[in-house]
Amino acid sequence: MDKLKIRQTIIVEGKYDKIKLSAIVDAVIICTNGFGIFNDKNKSELIRHYASNTGIIILTDSDYAGMMIRNHIKGIVSSGKIINLYIPEIFGKEKRKSTASKEGKLGVEGIDVTVLRDVFEKSGVLAQDKDGEDKVTANDFYQLGLSGKPFSSNMRKQLCKKLSIPVGLSTKALMDYINSSVDHSAFYNAISQILNDTP
Repeated sequence: MDKLKIRQTIIVEGKYDKIKLSAIVDAVIICTNGFGIFNDKNKSELIRHYASNTGIIILTDSDYAGMMIRNHIKGIVSSGKIINLYIPEIFGKEKRKSTASKEGKLGVEGIDVTVLRDVFEKSGVLAQDKDGEDKVTANDFYQLGLSGKPFSSNMRKQLCKKLSIPVGLSTKALMDYINSSVDHSAFYNAISQILNDTP
């Protein structure tokens, strides 16, 4: 099977994540070495360079530590393009580890390659650029019931499940993900399904 050609630079947590991704994508891949990125000025500068020149894709694990690393990277990049991709929340243990992670979720290295390919293929990065597409706004979120309503939190969780991304994303993080990585017709179809499923 041919590798997916990705022009953006992909940021992952560890070397085993990189090995896994290297089997399915043709792209520059940078490892944060877990929390090591917090004190690695040279690597932080490299990430900023790629963000400004190629754009970056952040693909960290879907646990608390992965979210912390993701937020740190977003915080150190002042200019350039960031695309957030998320692996599904799947519980299990990586084969090379004796025990599961603290939260019991598989990391990037533990996700099946077909699922990883699907994450990239559905994101739109293969045929990107989405810059010409109208962005979903805070007002759109409100009008659709994704914010500002008593049921909004539950609706956002349902949307995250339909998009196979972590349910704990903030409203802004969810909006950013939709605008950078989801075809808008797929977004509105998911909203329609949620509304139709609501009694």
